[in-house]
Amino acid sequence: MKRILRELKPYYLQLLLSLLLAAVSVACTLYIPIAIGRAVDCMVGVAQVDFAGLFVLLTKMGIAIVLTVASSYLMALINNHMAYGLTGDLRKRAFEKILHLPVKDIDGASHGDYVSRLINDADNFSDGLLLGFSQGFTSVLTIAGTIVLMLGIRWQIGLLVIALSPLSMLLAKFIAEKTRAYFAAQAHDRGEVTEHLSESVEQQKLLRQLNAVEKDQKDFAEKNDRLKNSALKATFYSSITNPGTRFVNSLIYGGVVLLGAYLVTRGEMTVGILTAFLGYAREYSKPFNEITGVITEMQNAFVCGGRLFELMDTADEVDDGKEEIENLGRIEFKDVSFSYDKNHPLMQHLSLSVSPGQKVAIVGPTGAGKTTLINLLMRFYDVDEGAILIDGTDIRAVQREKLHEQFGMVLQETWLKDGTILENIRMGKKDATREEVTEAAKLSHAHDFIKKMKKGYDTLLTGEGGNLSAGQRQLLCITRLLLSPPPMLILDEATSSIDTRTEVLIQKSFARLMKGRTTFIVAHRLSTILDSDLILYMENGTVCEQGTHAALLSQNGKYAELYNSQFATS
Repeated sequence: MKRILRELKPYYLQLLLSLLLAAVSVACTLYIPIAIGRAVDCMVGVAQVDFAGLFVLLTKMGIAIVLTVASSYLMALINNHMAYGLTGDLRKRAFEKILHLPVKDIDGASHGDYVSRLINDADNFSDGLLLGFSQGFTSVLTIAGTIVLMLGIRWQIGLLVIALSPLSMLLAKFIAEKTRAYFAAQAHDRGEVTEHLSESVEQQKLLRQLNAVEKDQKDFAEKNDRLKNSALKATFYSSITNPGTRFVNSLIYGGVVLLGAYLVTRGEMTVGILTAFLGYAREYSKPFNEITGVITEMQNAFVCGGRLFELMDTADEVDDGKEEIENLGRIEFKDVSFSYDKNHPLMQHLSLSVSPGQKVAIVGPTGAGKTTLINLLMRFYDVDEGAILIDGTDIRAVQREKLHEQFGMVLQETWLKDGTILENIRMGKKDATREEVTEAAKLSHAHDFIKKMKKGYDTLLTGEGGNLSAGQRQLLCITRLLLSPPPMLILDEATSSIDTRTEVLIQKSFARLMKGRTTFIVAHRLSTILDSDLILYMENGTVCEQGTHAALLSQNGKYAELYNSQFATS
């Protein structure tokens, strides 16, 4: 609650205004029972009705009702703005946090859980917060106001009501403590279901090709059942709060009726005063019912808000480098050691030197460490020991954003956002003209298929380019790189989804692009890297062999074995 109040600081003025409107609403609401009681006393018998007094009271009641409605409406508007405004702020900050988390944290976490926190948890947090604002304020003020009025009307009965009321809160507290654990389990299970659903939708083709649909359905059913059970328990225990407190409050109300009726028969209280007192007893018990509902929802909101705060409080990736890079493209790996899991060493004492403008190819079996070498070079992960230098500067002394500006990447896994083809290509250079985009598309040979589309460069892409083939998506990513080529390039199976004829044409464009630029090429098809200045053959995180294609073939080692396996003729 303290954290929520801190987060609400920008909304303190609105919070104060909401409290004032709640006070007006409660004051007007509490005036109505006493007005009704006085109206009853204006009708003391047959033909003994004080119509003048009755008219004045009904007029005042009408004004009070109008003020209640108006203040409640304005309070609802303000509370909506606060609850959803705060949730929007938190969701934005949580998303920004994800963008600045270390890549290793992202890789090691459930992506669906991140989605669940920013969508489901944020929505549940705003719903609980809204209920707390709208009912919490008025409930507390109503309880305080009715206590004063009941003690003023008949302090003996007032004390009876006040003394018995804590029974409702004790019951609510007992149930709330039970439900918090279930709401926490529900939030966790919801994250697992979201993750599974996201993966299944994205990998539909693969699931069907592997005939794994039934297994996927079974796995989803198990996770869905866990969510159903945790949600059922959370909902069941939270739902008994309200009827439980209503039962206790009804017993208290019945006691007030009996005691009040006894005092009326003794002439110690008028029927009108009893009517007003019963109205206040009802108004007094009603907030307890609302508060128990608020407590239940707030339990869920606190759990969901806690998951958001946990994400927001995660330490940012340290990025305090101040050194600059000369843009020459000279790269050195000095005695580099690294492992994803400290119990399973991967790269041990790797040393490597790349001259400016060299074309370096990295080959080897799956799991050899090819992608790891790229991850370290880009500082997606930091080395455990040793250092990586660019133009003599340790990359750990360079701000990551500045470092990434030096590299252009085309990966085997393409990424396109929802937007037009033009917008996706312009991500490489935000101020690029349409003519520059078209020229880059011609270099990548993407222009031909783009112009055949109904809206050309203004064609809308959805679902990460789901309306394009894998090859077309890869061509757009290549176009994005060609639009604004940086000093150094990384091509990780950049043409793996493109037909052979188009690949030959693109290789010519790449050849022009790579001239004078230090380039790293991760390749499985050796035909694309035969003219490389340096070929690194890696196994188990180690460079086993390095040299030109001809030199490595003459060694008749593992590279020659790999080459012969691809180009052997019977």
